[in-house]
Amino acid sequence: MLLKNTSILVVDDDVDVLTAMHMLLKSQVKEVETEKNPNNLISILQKKKFDLVILDMNFNSVVNTGNEGIYWLNKIKEVDKDIFVILITAYGDMDLAIKSLKNGASDFLVKPWKNEKLIESISEILKQRKSHGSKKWNPQVGGLKLLGESEVMKDVFFKINKIAPTDANILILGENGTGKDLIAKAIHDNSLRKNKPFIKVDVGALTSTLFESELFGHKKGAFTDAREDRIGRFEEADGGTLFLDEIGNISLQQQAKLLTVLQNRLVTPLGSNNPKPIDIRLICATNIGLEALADEANFRKDLIYRINTVEIIIPPLRDRDKDIELLAKHFVEVYAEKYLKSNVSAGASFFKKLRTYHFPGNVRELQYALERAVIMSDNDTLNDSDLVFSPIEKHKKVSDSSDLKLDTIEKNAILKVIEKNNGNISKSAKELGITRTALYRRLNKYGL
Repeated sequence: MLLKNTSILVVDDDVDVLTAMHMLLKSQVKEVETEKNPNNLISILQKKKFDLVILDMNFNSVVNTGNEGIYWLNKIKEVDKDIFVILITAYGDMDLAIKSLKNGASDFLVKPWKNEKLIESISEILKQRKSHGSKKWNPQVGGLKLLGESEVMKDVFFKINKIAPTDANILILGENGTGKDLIAKAIHDNSLRKNKPFIKVDVGALTSTLFESELFGHKKGAFTDAREDRIGRFEEADGGTLFLDEIGNISLQQQAKLLTVLQNRLVTPLGSNNPKPIDIRLICATNIGLEALADEANFRKDLIYRINTVEIIIPPLRDRDKDIELLAKHFVEVYAEKYLKSNVSAGASFFKKLRTYHFPGNVRELQYALERAVIMSDNDTLNDSDLVFSPIEKHKKVSDSSDLKLDTIEKNAILKVIEKNNGNISKSAKELGITRTALYRRLNKYGL
């Protein structure tokens, strides 16, 4: 009913886009008009009232700013500050899209868009206006509990609120232990796919054969142990979200296979010649920085562009001073309830010690340290002596070392852990918080 009373203006210099939009929307809304030349935009809006504008971000116009979409968005808002604007962007323009969202856009779509998702997005925007008497669409971070008051985390939450309702592919970057999996789940929980599956795969731990079988599925007899048909994780996630963790650790051969599926939106199970269409929203995560990923000796640039419509960088806990005490109080409450110690709370000396620590293991290390403190304490008030940090991370506290180079620190840490585990690579990788593949790469890097 909301759509039937809606007037929409579509502005794009691509005639094919205008035709497709008009054909899609004409039976759904009260009125849809199209315009190829953005220079006519303002005069059109001054003569006629529209509920929503669908605006391309790049035009071959006289506006020589490199970000025409932002220019025209601001012009639209000058005419009608309450009008909804949905931006259309190619995957390479996402920084501009985020900037535009901060300037008042309601949503963005990635070309090529899914028709049903566009209709759902428009309906959701209009529904929000009807429910709250406001035209601002501002979904809250939900699903799993995300805590943060620091400015860096506010920026992360802002991005989640804006990109979650879209179908944009997301690349989450951050050190081990920063909570990349929680961010991925929060994005899914606030998306239009929230009632569909959320499937997580640690691709960095998969061998070449397992990679294909796990992601694409297999037919009975496709290989020695294939005793029955099995659908892959892509098919499991159909209609929902597929989260590929440790994406930075997969081989070039695996990258090529993944890229083919993402480009064609088809998966072919091992042992089959019948490709199957898939509809997924892709979220990837890695602890490898974007600059390191861009080294084509290790990672394909065309795959980076495919998975990185928007990137979210999760800051390390040492850059989130305001959040440490907030998170600590939360974890103390959680574990006090879990271990039936409801009267337990943290004292001043406890928090003072927390503030002086650098948390190389990030939120994960903080969580484990507080769980141990609650379990081991015999008092209702936790003090500094109850706070013991994991020896796994102690090697990184090197303030008295004469050599503070990160490569040296990492190399020494690897040597110590491998020696401790008598050369067992699996145990060492687990203790270091990385995959075996990632550990082997570091061993090769340092000639160990």
